[in-house]
Amino acid sequence: MMVLEKEIVWGADVVMMQEQYVEREGYNISHPGYRLVRGGRTMTTIRRDTHLEFSEVDKGGDGDVQVFDVKYPSGRKMRLVNVYDQLRQEEGVRSQGRLAQTARWSEIMEQEKILLGGDWNAHSDRWDPQCPPKRDANSLENLMDEYDLIDITDGEETHANTRNGETSGSLIDFFIMKASMADKLETSTDLATTSDHAIVCAQLRWDEGEGVKVSRKITGWDIDGLKSKEEEENYKKAQKEWKDKSLKRPVLDEKSSEEKLQMEAEWIQQNFVNHLNRCCKKIKVWARSKRWWMAEIAENRKILGLIKRARKRGEASQQQVKRQRSNLRRIIRQSKMEMWRKFLTSATRDQVWQSLRYTKPGRQQTTKAWKSRTGEVAESWEEKAELIKEEAFPKPLKGVERKAQEEGGEMSKKITDEDIREALFNQSVQKAPGPDRLGFRAIRLLWEWDSQRIINVVKTSFRLGVHQPVWKEAKGVVIPKPNKPDYGVAKAYRVIMLLNCLGKVGEKVAANAIAEECERRRLLHDGQFGCRKRR
Repeated sequence: MMVLEKEIVWGADVVMMQEQYVEREGYNISHPGYRLVRGGRTMTTIRRDTHLEFSEVDKGGDGDVQVFDVKYPSGRKMRLVNVYDQLRQEEGVRSQGRLAQTARWSEIMEQEKILLGGDWNAHSDRWDPQCPPKRDANSLENLMDEYDLIDITDGEETHANTRNGETSGSLIDFFIMKASMADKLETSTDLATTSDHAIVCAQLRWDEGEGVKVSRKITGWDIDGLKSKEEEENYKKAQKEWKDKSLKRPVLDEKSSEEKLQMEAEWIQQNFVNHLNRCCKKIKVWARSKRWWMAEIAENRKILGLIKRARKRGEASQQQVKRQRSNLRRIIRQSKMEMWRKFLTSATRDQVWQSLRYTKPGRQQTTKAWKSRTGEVAESWEEKAELIKEEAFPKPLKGVERKAQEEGGEMSKKITDEDIREALFNQSVQKAPGPDRLGFRAIRLLWEWDSQRIINVVKTSFRLGVHQPVWKEAKGVVIPKPNKPDYGVAKAYRVIMLLNCLGKVGEKVAANAIAEECERRRLLHDGQFGCRKRR
């Protein structure tokens, strides 16, 4: 099960195994993170919390060929085939027939988007440049020729064979697929296994070449870059545009109602987000958000894309694609090693211990299916979200009525502009923002451009005794509680709520005002030191 432990850490949705461990009486193979679908000499394991839909299809093969139809949330469909193939043996004598020949390949290959992988037990220089004399490869080569399939390998040996005290390697575990899909698959080989076979990893990237952009989640905006000297002209332009827009909308006053307050809070959030999207560089988290990513890597990745497109046109070979892909991976490894070397040579006393934490193996926490208090099992992401909501946010007891909201008292008149400014600028810009992505760095920029609007919103909230619904929206981050005996129950996890930062300014003002009033009235015991200033 070491393979499954590795794959759960890597985030694999499916693991295709061949010649897996045969269960003995009294022993049962299982894994909390994967659902096991057994065949004959093949076994396919599917992640329990995957967002993909898998359905097994019977296409023959006597358990040595497993076929699954896969459906993505976007509606895209493909077919996955797990294969174990070798010459048949009858009473210990090898025959000319192959195990995989019993599958109905004409039906299997009806799907346009198809990926086949497994242990082929076939030797040919067609996929292994270091191949010894060709052996047992005719059946696989005929299959590839008939259905226009190509092999996807990185040239690494995947099998070690020891005979007469000598060890030799070969490439017999790999993926094959339609040539039209080759550009969307990336593979790598992990030789660190207890088996005589390697782990071959594959990642499909549907986003390339189909008009869909690479997923780049926007987490904020480069406010410091906008305020730099190089962007001084853009900064002044962005400031003027916001002020022109703000002048068209009057700020709140002492007669503003709760409805107007809510509309104002929503207007600030929506319009300032849209304004930053137009005038400021977005901060995005995506596949290449790495410190070791450099210009040389980007250039070689571009060259790899050009060669792939040339191969589609028939102007380049698959071997050229493989060489450039290997070259790109080599440059990435060198960049990572160089970055690590620089970090170690320039590390301070504290950073030495930090490097020790980096090299310490992380805890391999599997994503288990969760159980509720009533025994219900949650496997999918949606089911777990509902379960953690029920566990972390229980409903109020029946018969408990919520009191009507009272208007604010005299405290709203005591709050000054400086109190609001202090509540904003005393909070760290490193704090994670809420769903609106407006962190404290962005709120400070709004203060520079339109401080009176923030001041009036906070003061009106205190006058009316209302905390705006738009400030109560939060993004929940689920983390495991330490040292729990069973992580298969929802109560072993806690939720950290990330609230919108403008609402935190109002909360900070309220906290400071309450603390000062408690000090003025001497409501706290002299032995109380926590959460008190100058103590």
